[in-house]
Amino acid sequence: MNALGIALFALVILISVSLHEAGHMGTAKAFGMKVTRYFVGFGPTLWSFRRGETEYGLKGIPLGGFVKIVGMTPQDEDADDPKAMWRFPVWKRSIVMSAGSIVHFILAAVAIWGLAVFSGLPNPDLPTKVPSDGQPAVLTVQPCVVTSLPLRACEAKDPASPASQAGLRNGDKLIAVNGTAVANWGDAIKQIRPLTAGQTATMTVLRDGAPQTLQLTPATVEREMSDGSVQKVAAIGVGLDATVPYLVKYGPGEAVGASAQYAGTMVGATFEALKEFPKRIPALFSAIGGEKRDPNTPISVVGISILGGEAAQEGAWSMFVGLFIAFNLFIGIFNLLPLLPLDGGHLFIAWFERIRSWVYARLHKPDPGRVDYFKLMPLTYTVILIFGAFTLLTVTADLVNPISIYK
Repeated sequence: MNALGIALFALVILISVSLHEAGHMGTAKAFGMKVTRYFVGFGPTLWSFRRGETEYGLKGIPLGGFVKIVGMTPQDEDADDPKAMWRFPVWKRSIVMSAGSIVHFILAAVAIWGLAVFSGLPNPDLPTKVPSDGQPAVLTVQPCVVTSLPLRACEAKDPASPASQAGLRNGDKLIAVNGTAVANWGDAIKQIRPLTAGQTATMTVLRDGAPQTLQLTPATVEREMSDGSVQKVAAIGVGLDATVPYLVKYGPGEAVGASAQYAGTMVGATFEALKEFPKRIPALFSAIGGEKRDPNTPISVVGISILGGEAAQEGAWSMFVGLFIAFNLFIGIFNLLPLLPLDGGHLFIAWFERIRSWVYARLHKPDPGRVDYFKLMPLTYTVILIFGAFTLLTVTADLVNPISIYK
């Protein structure tokens, strides 16, 4: 395990979270709100200084950071201060509360643009969530199939490939297997490997812009699976056309549009991951118990730091940056969920108060005033307890049975 790489990614996370808090502080100060403290880390103070009404400093436990804005709610002890946050218009408070997430989105956007220009982004024609599977199934037809491991070049003793016998050609784009649509190479592998040797299969390909259907009889071969086991699977004797790039580089200007499209894809994937969280929890318990870790299970900052360390160790800096992007998008979106104590919870209450006051005014009723945060404390503590338990679960799984990129 690459301790230096892990530490590097953890430092990147710390910087991101510190900038998140700086976003809150900067916008609050810009609107004239009183900010009394801005610290990186938690625990005992290692170093601090005061400038104006704000104390800046560094704490001993480098896990996150915090900013103290006076009077975030009318029930705060310092709510009587004339510069208390709750006294400001709802639109100003909304900007301050969302500024942290906006910082995460800006960091992700800049990183995506950097990838687009310097390393390349996934080809937009590759609709997949798994980068290694994402290349479209544009085929190179092999002259033979190597039936047993290790894989090697074709020899005279090897049987002719079913693909070549059936008339498949280099450059054919596989779009369906036995009537099941194939969007990319990953889909092709999933459809071909379960086929039965000796039983006719139908392949639909796109050739010169027109679909064509061919029939072939798959061969049985030995192949190594992702878990390291060797299994008998079906093969037809095709590979990927190396002329179809998975990554596409862009110029600085055109990278803006490509980055926006890629960011939209990642945002959608983030929401999908959030929806899948509840059903993934049992797999975390199984992983802690010793079962093979499902790579789709949620991970903590510990887990993503381990992945970042692996990427750094292998020199896969594009993957390192990709993890950084995924982290910032996830934190930015998660933090806007309408739940206390998240920023999204404060945003929700602020706009609930504003809408409720508007409705009461239209009904010629007295303004009901501000929400009593004390009455919401049981719900807030419940959310904190659930998040805390979930964090403990994911950290434990990441320490006991971490997800690995290369294993």
